[in-house]
Formats: sequence, C-alpha cells, structure tokens
Amino acid sequence: MSQVTKAVIPVAGYGTRFLPVTKAQPKEMLPVVDKPIIQYVVEEAVASGITDIILVTGASKRAVEDHFDYNYELQSWLKKQGKNKIREEVKRIADMANFVYIRQKGPYGNGTPVMCAKEVVGDEPFAVLWGDEFFHSQKPRLKQLIEVYEKYTDPVMTAYPTDDEGTAKYGILDATNIEKNIYQVKKIIEKPGPAKAPSRLAAPGGYILTPDIFDILENTDLGKDGELWLVDAIFALSEKRPIYACEVDATYYDTGSKLGWLKANIDLALEHPELKQEFRKILKEKLK
Repeated sequence: MSQVTKAVIPVAGYGTRFLPVTKAQPKEMLPVVDKPIIQYVVEEAVASGITDIILVTGASKRAVEDHFDYNYELQSWLKKQGKNKIREEVKRIADMANFVYIRQKGPYGNGTPVMCAKEVVGDEPFAVLWGDEFFHSQKPRLKQLIEVYEKYTDPVMTAYPTDDEGTAKYGILDATNIEKNIYQVKKIIEKPGPAKAPSRLAAPGGYILTPDIFDILENTDLGKDGELWLVDAIFALSEKRPIYACEVDATYYDTGSKLGWLKANIDLALEHPELKQEFRKILKEKLK
C-alpha cells in the first residue's frame, strides 16, 4: 500500500464571500491572528506526514506562491536587525514541504483543480484540502483521515458533527456507522435542512482519494451551475468501491465565511501565548 505523501490544495477561487477585500488579495491569504489561512492548511498537511504540497492556483494568486517561497532580502534585513526568531519562522515557512504550483485550466468547479493535478500526483493515493478552511486539533484532522485510509485502503471523507442550523449550510452525510467514528457513505445530500437531513454529520472539505478518481473526473458531466463537482465524481467512484467517512475529533473553521473567519481569530487569539491575556481583557471590556 502506497503512503499518502501528496496533498492537492485548490486556491484558484474568487473569494466572493469576502468581497471587496478579496478583489486584489487572495482569500487564502487573509490573516488568522498572525498567519494566513493557507498556512494553517499546509501546516496540518505537513504535520500529517505530507511532503509534497500541490497548490492549484489562478490569476491574482501570486501572493500565495510568494508566501511559501524564500524572501532573501527580508531574511537579510531581519538578520541585520537581530530579529533572528522571526527570521527563522519566515524561513521555516518555505522549508516545510516541497511546493508545486499548477495553473488551473478547465471548467469552473472544485473538481477541476484536482483533475489538473493528475500528472503530478501520478498513481498514488493523495489528500485534497480546501485552501479557505482548516481544522484545529491535537491530532491533525488529515492524520485522522490517513489512519482510516491505511486501515481500509479506500477513499475517505471528513465528517463533522453539526446541528439543525448546519443541515441548511452544509452537505449532510447519509452513511452507515461501521466503527466508533467511521462510516461507510451512501451519499451526500446538499443542504437538506433539519427535516430532510439523514444525519447530523456535515461533509466539509478534506479527502483522501485514490488515483482512479482521475478517469472518473474526466468523464463526469458538468453539474449544478455548469460546474465540475468533485463530489459527483466521488459518488460515481462509490459504485466501484466503498467510500468511508471519518468523524474527526477537531474544531472546524470555515474561514471562507466572515463569521467563521472572525470566530477563528477570536479562538486562536485566546490561545496565543503573547496575546491571550490582553485580548481576554479587551473582550471582557467590550462585553460589559
């Protein structure tokens, strides 16, 4: 069985939920405390054993590429200023993994960037993570998915518990529980609402996929809104092999939405060793 060492991260979207701030700035580069969203995503992947990060980009996403590159001029200036701690942090960002950049080509939709990565991924299992959301946990969410894949050797999706309100915001899993936190997936129902939801398990982004997904993607018809949807290909694949879901032990931040981004900043600021005490005081003052 091949190890999962590659992760595909689509970062070519327009970021319409955050306009106008994303008119000239990638949504993936919005800061959560002192790091951009995309860095949290990459750090989760690296902490899970991923060595190759494949970023599928588009126009106006140069800042994402620059963030994971060396900036020798900045490093030299920081060294002259005696700011060695932050200099090492800046250097570490580029050293985390082997970064590969692909320009997205093809129809709009979240299946297209995965298809664009075919030649780089090759004949290996691989992870897919979205660039505008992340999970915060002791054991990385992706590591939890990889452990399920290593046991079953079939594709694995992220499952996350939600409430009645969440059934109207996310795709909801129709699945059979086969172990404590592992499910075999029948289908996903998109935003069914509480009355029609088959469970209270949401299906945010995050997958371990097998290379047979590529042939299916290439033959998948465009779906809703004329887009190529990854989930359509996954469930075409489910006719040939089981698809599993892992209910992860983690906190989910939908940082592609304004409220999710604000929540992530508050939560992580309250954990930040240099900020948490003063920030807690500020919050108490505001909430009086």
